[in-house]
Amino acid sequence: MRKIALFASGSGTNVENIANYFKNRSDVEISLILSNKKNAFVLERAKKLGIPSMVINRDEFYNSDKIVRILNEKSVDLIVLAGFLWLIPNNLIEAYQNKIINIHPALLPKYGGKGMYGDKVHKAVVENNETESGITIHFVNQEYDEGKTLFQAKCQVLKNDTYEIVASKVHALEYEYFPKIIAEFINSK
Repeated sequence: MRKIALFASGSGTNVENIANYFKNRSDVEISLILSNKKNAFVLERAKKLGIPSMVINRDEFYNSDKIVRILNEKSVDLIVLAGFLWLIPNNLIEAYQNKIINIHPALLPKYGGKGMYGDKVHKAVVENNETESGITIHFVNQEYDEGKTLFQAKCQVLKNDTYEIVASKVHALEYEYFPKIIAEFINSK
């Protein structure tokens, strides 16, 4: 049994999509949903899905081993960041070397780094007249969006596309590919 912890800061649409993708697999379990925001809608999704969840604060995340201990107690094999906006601390990266995966709503290395998330990315893509955007699924390291790329998928950005249209295209790619790439990663181990 492979156990996954999902980290999210927002509404949790990718979390719900991943949980639903794996819910009928006997070899994979979503063991924990962790959020850094006590009012994030992802916590409501966790209740609805029947998955344990917890909220962490900045001090315990960055200045203690509490999260590593909790993940070890739950025998978590893989951490998946699904819209989690904090930089992952070194103790967690060391404990889960090449076992933390993130999704970014652009074709890295473009439009990555601190502060580049959600609509900020899509607005930048449109403002810079890009002809394509997409998703990048990558390992997490000590820098925002600089870990080794596992997978990219592209979508066309048309001349008249608004950032909302680009966001919609990118979300469709996230929903289609993120669970599949997680499954491929798990199956390769």
